[in-house]
Amino acid sequence: MDVANTTIVGAITDALRIALQQDERVMILGEDVGTNGGVFRATEGLQDEFGEARVMDTPLAESAIIGASVGLAVNGMIPIAEIQFLAFIYPAYEQLVSHVSRIRMRSQGRFTAPLVVRAPYGGGIRAPELHCDSPEVIFAHVPGLKVVVPSTPYDAKGLLLAAIADPDPVLFFEPMRIYRSFREEVPEEYYTVPIGKARIVQSGTDCSLFAWGAMVPVAMQGAELVSKQHGLSIEVIDLRTLSPLDREAIAASVIKTGRAVVLHEAPRNAGFGAEIVATINDLALDALMAPVVRVTGYDTPYPLFALEDAYMPDALRVMEGIMQAIQYEIGARL
Repeated sequence: MDVANTTIVGAITDALRIALQQDERVMILGEDVGTNGGVFRATEGLQDEFGEARVMDTPLAESAIIGASVGLAVNGMIPIAEIQFLAFIYPAYEQLVSHVSRIRMRSQGRFTAPLVVRAPYGGGIRAPELHCDSPEVIFAHVPGLKVVVPSTPYDAKGLLLAAIADPDPVLFFEPMRIYRSFREEVPEEYYTVPIGKARIVQSGTDCSLFAWGAMVPVAMQGAELVSKQHGLSIEVIDLRTLSPLDREAIAASVIKTGRAVVLHEAPRNAGFGAEIVATINDLALDALMAPVVRVTGYDTPYPLFALEDAYMPDALRVMEGIMQAIQYEIGARL
């Protein structure tokens, strides 16, 4: 098996090239995806290789990009729409919620929308307002939309190819903070990673730590800090997919460890961490030895970059969250 040592963005480019080679119905559309290769160069070289009809630059109009993708999808094409930054997608929210998510149900199964929407998300790159939001929970709440968030090059390629092969719409959110922060050996041939299956990044016995996207490396740093300073064994779970959520994996880990921490960079209020807490209450309440702790961003708009480090969860905050779960005593809050 041939492998390539590549980054997340390199793995995404590889997946797009394979999909374009294998199926003439696949096409890419978005702002600057052609000559410029996309804002993060994920589509670099693809227009030269496959032509302007299959790698298509569009006007700066997110609702038009998604609206055109809907029409292409229901008429037999497999569009992959690129939104330059996830927070720019709000003008297209109506298209996604009112139309894309409902096509299968509304047509009683006669039509599906094999559409993939790729969008970088999250902070940590010193970008201006609206470039660093993490609104994944808004879309995970909508029935009919799958929400995928990879954290490694291997998963990025395998999950993206799985998303392109999926008969229904998939939102593929890419953690731009770790686009090029590390490399990993990735098979050069076609493969898929199943949508809806979490990954045990590190096995442990004292506490479960759930994260996704760019927060997975932060979770590992926090788990390592706790191990060194307190000798505790932390199980780190990369959820990979927020909808459908791997509830069985969450419950199995909490039943094993008895304690849980959820980590995400989005604001705390009504964030996806709340859904994980509810899932644990539903499936593993009897196993809990302490309330589930959430380590999150703050309930403010994402700040200017001078305050970014204070906003983003880091290893120290993760360690504090884990120790809060570990040191909880029944009656301490009475």
